Amino acid sequence: MTERPNILFLLSDEHSYRFLSARSGEEGGEPCHTPTLDGLIRQGVFFRQASCQMPLCTPSRIAMLAGRHSHQAGAWNNNSVLPPELSTFASQLSEAGYSTCTVGKMHLGGSRQFAGFQHRPYGDFGGPCAHQFDPLSSYEAGKPRPGSDLRSRTVDAGLMQIPESQLQEAAVTAESVAWIRNHQQAAPSVPWMLMASFSRPHFPLTAPSRHFDRYWPHGVNEPRIAAGSGDSADHPMTRGAIAGFRTDEIEREEGMRARAAYFACVDFLDELLGDFLARLERDGALDNTVIVYASDHGEMCGEHGLWWKNTWHESSVRVPLIVSTPEHRGGDVAAQVVDDPVGLADLFPTFCGLAGAETPDSLDGLDLSGPCRGDVSSALQNRLGVITEAMTPRWGEGTEFRVLRSRRHKYVAFRDAPDLAFDLEQDPCEQRNLLAHGEAKDETDALRAHLLEGFDFDDVEQTRLAQTQDLKDRFPLRAEGSTPNQVLRGDGLLVEADAPLYDADVVSRDIDADFDR
Repeated sequence: MTERPNILFLLSDEHSYRFLSARSGEEGGEPCHTPTLDGLIRQGVFFRQASCQMPLCTPSRIAMLAGRHSHQAGAWNNNSVLPPELSTFASQLSEAGYSTCTVGKMHLGGSRQFAGFQHRPYGDFGGPCAHQFDPLSSYEAGKPRPGSDLRSRTVDAGLMQIPESQLQEAAVTAESVAWIRNHQQAAPSVPWMLMASFSRPHFPLTAPSRHFDRYWPHGVNEPRIAAGSGDSADHPMTRGAIAGFRTDEIEREEGMRARAAYFACVDFLDELLGDFLARLERDGALDNTVIVYASDHGEMCGEHGLWWKNTWHESSVRVPLIVSTPEHRGGDVAAQVVDDPVGLADLFPTFCGLAGAETPDSLDGLDLSGPCRGDVSSALQNRLGVITEAMTPRWGEGTEFRVLRSRRHKYVAFRDAPDLAFDLEQDPCEQRNLLAHGEAKDETDALRAHLLEGFDFDDVEQTRLAQTQDLKDRFPLRAEGSTPNQVLRGDGLLVEADAPLYDADVVSRDIDADFDR
């Protein structure tokens, strides 16, 4: 790269690593349709073993922004506040002379809503985390029916009622294109970094009929891993997650329809991303732009009898990660697949490496800009694995966990529950707990020692309790939205973006009665 590249970071929500049509069934892939992301893989680097730092929206995003393990980033739960003393990749690139902008879902707690970005024209400034409730008939003024929130996720899966022009994803695309165009006109010599953050394929599991009809009722397959199978089926955390998410109430047909809707949401997101990139390519905005795609965590989608995330399983923890540089797309650098484990914590130092910016010494991630440019990285080869954590006992006392994912093995240590370990090469569906069978003892002992070196669950719990209250007191949310998204107007007023959907002035309640065809 002869000049500092722009960086376009495409971030989705709840996209499991299985759902890329470039990943074959033999590699654990599902039969979805993602030609846009497949195209980036063909013209980029595909990190096939990528994990998040915490499989839940807010903590994953905070830890990713800060490039640290979740317990070192104040990333505890969906109300966590980004600690002000931490740099983010946005603040670091801003200091390095980049113009930085985020558009769409951030899902940050408290008043620290910019996270180091200089611009934020649209998104969830403290509203219901950008997810537009759907179907619209199930809600009144943006509020779900009493008791329907969890059950609605699968009961109401299916066709989308929100007009596509009013979608959060449509607004993210439009505002992102507008910001880039305005920046290139006003400051063409200044490189930019834009994070376009999309809600799908996170629930609500609704999509246009052109995608949903592809899978329902005849095009959807059963979950790869059956409920109640494997050595972890009776583990306290598994039982706690099933009870907490009420997934045992989901009947087979309801689950299959929800799976079909998730497939459709993945395909729909890919279509939206394709339209987005086509507009930027037409403008020449991608000529010197690195494109990065990732998701904040995965989706269980019925595997092990579980839905959603916040567990240690592969489909909850692993995400797609793709980096496509101008050199890849121009044919100067060959596409590459990297099988060494990487994590979202690696994005901060990687963005700095791509931008030629100084990288803070305190980060837990590694700079992957070498592999992104086609260079072999000894750092990846020498790293034992990547760490994922969940330091809140959401699924019962003692169910906090810490995971070390090596190229072949996975070790899951719990605060006060039996540990688990798996050989992912021989057992990719995580059915056989090596510890219960006394297998691979040398390998699992080494993983456990590395995972818990310098780490103590009790100390982290004390930090969590003290830090959560301190940041909540110091940075309370002072401007709370009533609909999922807000827009920052040119006159500086922040106003509701989704009011026409959820707090509408109804013109007609019966179109056929009020209008002649």
